[in-house]
Amino acid sequence: MKSVQELMSLSGRVAAVTGGGGHIGRALCDALAELGAGVVVVDVQEQACGEVADRLHEHYGVPSSGLAVDLAVESQTRSICTRVLDHFGRLDILVNCAAFVGTSERQGWCTEFASQSSEAWRLAHELNLTVPFLLAQTCAEALGQHGVGSVINVASIYGLVGPDLRLYEGTRLGNPAAYAASKGGLLQLTRWLATVLAPRIRVNAITPGGIWRQQPEEFRQRYEVRCPLQRMGSEEELKGAVGYLASDLAAYVTGHNLVVDGGWTAW
Repeated sequence: MKSVQELMSLSGRVAAVTGGGGHIGRALCDALAELGAGVVVVDVQEQACGEVADRLHEHYGVPSSGLAVDLAVESQTRSICTRVLDHFGRLDILVNCAAFVGTSERQGWCTEFASQSSEAWRLAHELNLTVPFLLAQTCAEALGQHGVGSVINVASIYGLVGPDLRLYEGTRLGNPAAYAASKGGLLQLTRWLATVLAPRIRVNAITPGGIWRQQPEEFRQRYEVRCPLQRMGSEEELKGAVGYLASDLAAYVTGHNLVVDGGWTAW
């Protein structure tokens, strides 16, 4: 029987993380690199890609590379797998973290329901749902090559429950309909892919709750009253989830949604 340390090792494996230059994406990249995986940091911001990749190599001694891609352009999304294989020769872990979120700047996005635009709706579904579909499709052959393939989709509590809009009153924050709908769709896509890509590839999701990122004080207080653990989460608290689902610790886990929300969806 293997030890827990052996089961959690990702040494020799290669991971691609979309949105790897963002707050959550950086933490997930760190976790995978710390467990020994080579990491391809995929992000629209070229500088952020390079900075994260350089830091991973420096801190953890793993091979790493930044890959600047505009995921809104389908041809660029479809090129990711080939570019990873050209550089690393394999791909074992795909983390779909890039997303339109509540603070994304887009007209008709983070506003009251009556003002939310169909254009913002379509763009959100393109990035939050269509891109994970395309990447799973184009990377499936590579992910299945070595018997350790793992796809991890980063969803949201608002793919599980409706929003309490009172949390946002008096702030610039919001909770667009497209965000919730696309994240709910991502959870169902996770279940669909888990059955279709089995047995060679496992497909799971991580559902974070609210992450503390210097939000307005009134929002933070309202959120914490509503949360059983009475605080917002941190990016660090998602590292264990991605490490578990990516590694052989979860070798018999597929189609699962690992909720990391401080109990938010428990009541």
